[in-house]
Amino acid sequence: MRAVVQRVSSASVTIGGQVVGEIGTGFLVLLGVAEGDTEADADYLADKIAKLRVFRDDDDKMNLCLRDVNGGVLVVSQFTLHADTRKGNRPSFIRAAGPELGEKLYEYTVERLRAAGLPVACGRFGAMMDVALVNSGPVTIILDSEDRKRSRREG
Repeated sequence: MRAVVQRVSSASVTIGGQVVGEIGTGFLVLLGVAEGDTEADADYLADKIAKLRVFRDDDDKMNLCLRDVNGGVLVVSQFTLHADTRKGNRPSFIRAAGPELGEKLYEYTVERLRAAGLPVACGRFGAMMDVALVNSGPVTIILDSEDRKRSRREG
């Protein structure tokens, strides 16, 4: 699984002219599920997102997490995070999970973030969405559950 985490001062998702999810300070999380991903991958990403310390403290250091700043999370599914662009100019999405697995792990990740005590808003899985955000900093972090697997092999 991959997540692009953007620190925002505000973010929203609109579908068909109607806002379906919005937050103030927090993270906009673009979430992509790949074939073969599991709940363990989602657990890893949800834990990283919940504990990611990229908000400024009183000493102007990035040292605070979402809970520390009463931040929220807006989670938007994005299968295109698994695009393969190595050949030609048209991306292949063969590594992206099918809709059944993708939606299951998307919903599971949202549940895990809520279980961590975070306010979570969502887009709609599989829908054409307009995403608006004010990236604060800008701060953008890419998380990949493959990192969990690599660190276990290396450690």
